[in-house]
Order: sequence, then structure tokens, then C-alpha cells
Amino acid sequence: MKFLFLGGMAALATAAAAAPTFNKDIAPILYENCATCHRPGEVAPFSLLTYQDAAKRATLIATVTKKRYMPPWKPEPGYGNFDHVRRLTDDQIALLQQWAATGAQEGDAADKLTIPTFPSGWQAGEPDQVLKLSAPYTLAADGRDQFRCFVLPMNLVKESYVSGAEFRPGNPRVVHHALIFLDSTGTARKLAAASGGTGYPCFGGPGFTGAGLLVGWAPGYTPLPAEPALSQAVRPGTDVVIQIHYHPSGKPEQDQSAIGLKFSGPPTKGRALLLVVNRYLDIPAGDPHYVVKASVTVPQDAELWGITPHAHYLATDMKVNARLPDGSVTPLIRIKDWDFNWQGQYRYKQPIQLPKGTKIELEYVYDNSAGNPHNPSNPPVRVRFGEQTKDEMALAFLGLVLPSPEDVQPFQRAVVLQYVEDFVRLTDNLNDLPEEIPPSMIPRLRMALALFDRDHDGKLNAEERANLLKVIQTMMPQSQ
Repeated sequence: MKFLFLGGMAALATAAAAAPTFNKDIAPILYENCATCHRPGEVAPFSLLTYQDAAKRATLIATVTKKRYMPPWKPEPGYGNFDHVRRLTDDQIALLQQWAATGAQEGDAADKLTIPTFPSGWQAGEPDQVLKLSAPYTLAADGRDQFRCFVLPMNLVKESYVSGAEFRPGNPRVVHHALIFLDSTGTARKLAAASGGTGYPCFGGPGFTGAGLLVGWAPGYTPLPAEPALSQAVRPGTDVVIQIHYHPSGKPEQDQSAIGLKFSGPPTKGRALLLVVNRYLDIPAGDPHYVVKASVTVPQDAELWGITPHAHYLATDMKVNARLPDGSVTPLIRIKDWDFNWQGQYRYKQPIQLPKGTKIELEYVYDNSAGNPHNPSNPPVRVRFGEQTKDEMALAFLGLVLPSPEDVQPFQRAVVLQYVEDFVRLTDNLNDLPEEIPPSMIPRLRMALALFDRDHDGKLNAEERANLLKVIQTMMPQSQ
């Protein structure tokens, strides 16, 4: 019995010695992947910087990491090689499981790491212009998340070139993420004035057509340095519009976020935004697997540097691929468990070459059943495309680089021609034009309905559509 007892004690001692500890094994994982949000003053509900912080939540950490709910990194491995990936390896998840199961030990003090520090100023260098919310925005202690847009006039006196942009949350405890747009139409100003307060509510998008996405931000986002070669022309009268997703902290809060802009000379390369979108959603109530597809063809050689998929609460599975002219397929992104609250802007480690004729293919799946816990309607209702909470979207923004600035205009014209052709093929109503079509084209397209509607029934049949598309091609010649 004595030998058995001693043998058992030896086995326990060996197991204890082999058990992972916070100081040696767990802290490196938490500091690299979690501390950006889980530290004092940030949006996460608790800190994970010290052993005491982590040990009392060891079981919770093991659970949420095993389910890959945390850290919030949605893209699947093998579908795009992204920069700044916050996805734990299988070995790291196993260590967290083992640490919780063996008593969440602190370990040897000699293994203890220095708690990381984080930059507090502008991370991409001092801006040339800082735009700040005109007044603090007050957020209630609790309630639903809020989506609000704030208009920040640039007050430019001449055409300028923005080469860098960095968002800086005023109150990281409540700023969940932000998207920053440019508005040269004045629409955002009118929306803010009509709202009568600080900013205006904006759930799905900023609420104006032709919105140019300048930059996105989420906790842990590393701002890019200024890129003069890819500077963006901005004319006088343009406003910066910041759409902020606020998450209540449990007590009343105020936020006065800001954005810093860097300026330079004219660009030497072209920058283009390619939008893949399907506006013809019609999701039946109760449908658990509604599939939406869309595509657009790249009209000339380009480099893809980043992608931003977007939908609302019903989306479950997202996939965007590039089908090259030789028939091969390059996966761009795949998200199997889309969560509206954890959407992001994803940058590739190396730009992806997209030859002329590459077809960008989008395929999203939606669950409009009562079994979807994210469904905003109970019971489910029929859902169509729109910007409201109970509407849906199916789109992806692709950030492209072109060989020269002169390539941008013909590139965009060729893409708009595709939008128009798709619209004419898919609908008879030329009075309800999508926002991707420039306002200057709308009167001509509406006139076209009257000119090409030979039988005067208010619609275009197949022959009438074909004749109209021939004329549209002359209105908007493709790039060479």
C-alpha cells in the first residue's frame, strides 16, 4: 500500500509539474490575442492582464475559445491570407482547456511576463488635420446597441489629396467599431439637421448614395501608414461621416471620437472601390436557407488589398471568390458563422493579383426562421433589401489598386456599366434605380424607358432590353 500511495503521489506531482501555468503558458496567449480589448478602459467587460483577472474566469475563457466565439475573428482559414489575424491555434485552445481543467495555476514567478503597454497617441504619426465630434454624444447605461452617424466638415478651400486616415475612439469602453465615409453630396448634413441632435441614427449604412468608404476601425485594428502613391482626391464641400456602433457599458457614458487625416500631393497609382451587391433580396418568412448570389467582372488588371463583407442579422454563411480568366478560383474570404456585431475590414498580407476579366463571385446564405436567435422579427416576416434593422443586405467592398490614377475613371465607368446592365436585365422599373448608378445617368435611363418601350406597356421585354443595352454601352464606353 505504501508503494501504491507513493506511486500515486509521484504521478500527481508529475501531472502538476506538466500542467500549464498562467505565467509561462497562458499570459502570452492572452496578451497577444485578447488584451487589446480586455484591459481597463476598453470595450470588453473585464480585464485579462493579471493572473487574478484571468484565473477567476478560467472556465469561461476555456468555453468561449473552444467555441471560437473569442477572440472575434470570423474568416475561415484557407480562404484568404490576412494580416493581423486574431485566430487562436488548436494548440493554444488546448492549453487554455488544460489550464482551466488543472486548477488554473499561476506558476513560477520567474516566468512572469511584463504586462504589455499600449500606445495612447496617434499610431500612424501625427495627422495634418484632426476632425472631432462637435459635441460629446451621450449613451445611456443600458439598452440596445446604437448605430449613429456624425458629420465632420473638412472645410477645404481647394481640391486636396488624403493619403492616410486614422480613427481614434473617444471612449473605447463603448465604441464597438466604426466606419468612416466621405460625402460630397451634402446629404449627411441634411440628415443630421433633421435629426435635431448630435449626429443621426444610421443602422445599415450612412444614408446617402455614392458613399466612399475611407477606412474602418475595430478594437485591435492597426492603422496603415500614409500612402501618398494612393492618395484620394477630395473636393471642397466634402464632409467626413463617421458611423459608430455603440455598445452600452452599464453606466451612462459620453464619447467624442475623432479622425486624423494625412494629406499629400496627387497619387501616382489608382485606387478603386469595387462593390459586389445583390439588391433583389426577397427572403420568405420562415426560410432557413435562402441563398443569394452576385458577381461583377474586373474590367482591367488590378491588385486586391482588402475586403469588407456586409449583411445584417439574418446572414449565416458568406463566401466571396475570384474566378480568374483561366478558370481557376482564388478564395477571397469565407465566414461560416456571420455575426453582425463582429464585422470587420480585412487586409491581405500580400495583394492578390486580379487579371482583367476576373469575375468576383459572392454567395451568401440567410436564415429567416424562428430558429435563428439573431432574427430581429418574432415571428419571422418577409425581408427585402434595405438599411433598417429588419431589412437585409448582401454586399462586399473590395479595395483595389490600379497601375495609374488615369485608370480609375475608365475602370469605374466600366463597372457602373455592369451595374446598369444587370439592373436592366433584372427589373422593369427604371424609376427605382440603385445607388451604384451615378445620379447624372438617371434622367437618361428614365427617358430610355419611354424611348425603348415600343409597346407602351410601361415595361421592357427581352428585345427592348437588348436594344437599350446597346445604347447604354455607347453612353458609358468600357476601359481599354
